[in-house]
Amino acid sequence: MSAPTDQPFSFPIVPRYAEIDQQGVVFNGHYLTWFDEACTAFLDRLTVDYAGLIDLGFDFKVVHSEIDYLASVRWRDAVRVAVVCEQIGTTSFTVAFTVLRTGAGDGEQIAVRGRNTYVVVSTADWAKRAIPDPFRAALASCVRPAGRSQ
Repeated sequence: MSAPTDQPFSFPIVPRYAEIDQQGVVFNGHYLTWFDEACTAFLDRLTVDYAGLIDLGFDFKVVHSEIDYLASVRWRDAVRVAVVCEQIGTTSFTVAFTVLRTGAGDGEQIAVRGRNTYVVVSTADWAKRAIPDPFRAALASCVRPAGRSQ
């Protein structure tokens, strides 16, 4: 675990052959998997990462997802998923994702934007709980308003 920085976090992705559909682009459902992988890596850099949250007796689950498709991602594109925490509530937090692609001879462009809202639950009974203070502080250390996830 390392402390958050002022730099936005981004997670590199290599589009795998199996993620490409018959149109030659990444199949839409795979972006949710990429968001999950990027969120886990994002949390790994906080002072309370996912494993630490579990150790405290808490977990979280996705309760809402949004995805806007702006450009296609193709096999062999260079891809990164920029991640920011946009909002922290009493029991939930929202993480925004921006998928940026660079194809052969292209500059980097936004391909997909999305966000997930997560609700914190107890590992004892899976009931909704307030975000524990150490996790809230870790998330608060890197909150950025909407639209700054690159």
